[in-house]
Amino acid sequence: MEFSVDGRKVFAATGGKAFDPAKPTAVFVHGAGMDHTVWTLQTRFFAHHGRNALALDLPGHGRSDGPGLTDIPAMADFLARACAALGIEAPAVAGHSMGALVALDFAARHRVRALALLGAAEAMPVHPKLLDAARKGDHAAIDMIAEWGFGRAAQLGGAQAPGTWMVGGGVRLLETAKGPALADDLAACDAYKSAPAAAAALACPALIVIGATDRMTPPAGGRALAARIAGAKTLEIAGAGHMMMVEKPDATLDALAAIL
Repeated sequence: MEFSVDGRKVFAATGGKAFDPAKPTAVFVHGAGMDHTVWTLQTRFFAHHGRNALALDLPGHGRSDGPGLTDIPAMADFLARACAALGIEAPAVAGHSMGALVALDFAARHRVRALALLGAAEAMPVHPKLLDAARKGDHAAIDMIAEWGFGRAAQLGGAQAPGTWMVGGGVRLLETAKGPALADDLAACDAYKSAPAAAAALACPALIVIGATDRMTPPAGGRALAARIAGAKTLEIAGAGHMMMVEKPDATLDALAAIL
C-alpha cells in the first residue's frame, strides 16, 4: 500500500488485505536499517483477523521515499502524520528495537489503544565500534548486528521454515539499507534519552516482549523499562535473541495478539 505524507511516498505492508477505514488498526514499526518485511507473519495474521495491519517503512527505508529522519521524536512525529493521513485514530502500535523507541515516544504524546515494545530498554546505547563502522559504511557493522542480534540457536540454524537461513536473511536485509540509514538510525537510538519520561507518561495497556538471550537489549533493560510503565506486563520468550519476530515467530505473534 502506498500513500503520501508530507508530499512523499510512504509504503506500508498490509498483510494481503486492503486498508479499511472502518476497522481498528495495528501499526508496526521496524528497527534500525530494516523495513516492513520483519513483520511479515504478524501483519498477515492481524489482517486476516479483523484488523488493518500496517507495517510502515519509515522515510528513507524500504520502499518509502527519503530523506530519512535522524532522531526518535521526529520519527514519532512522522508516525503521527502517517496515521492522520489515513484517518487512523487511537491505533494499536508495536515497535521493535529502534521502532520500539519510536512507538514509545509516539504513544506518550498521542492516543494509542495498546502498545507492544519488542527488544526495548530504557536506554539503548550503541557501541562506539558499531556506530563508527556504520558511519564508514563498513560491512563490519552489519556483521556485528547479525552476531549480536540473533540468539545462539539462530546462529546454529533452527528456523521454523525449512530451508531458510535467519542470520543470512538478516544480513541481506541490512545490506539493502539506503545510504546513511543504518548509521543515522543507530545514532538516533544512542542519542535518545527520553524513554523513562515517555514511559511514565503512557496511558494505555502496554506489553514489553523480551528475548531471553537478547544481547543487544538485554532482558534487564526491558524489565527496567516495564517498571516505569504503570500496569505494564512483560513476556520473556525463551531461546529468543533480539530478532524474536524471526527467531520465535509463533511465540511473538501470540504475545502481540494478546495485547493488540
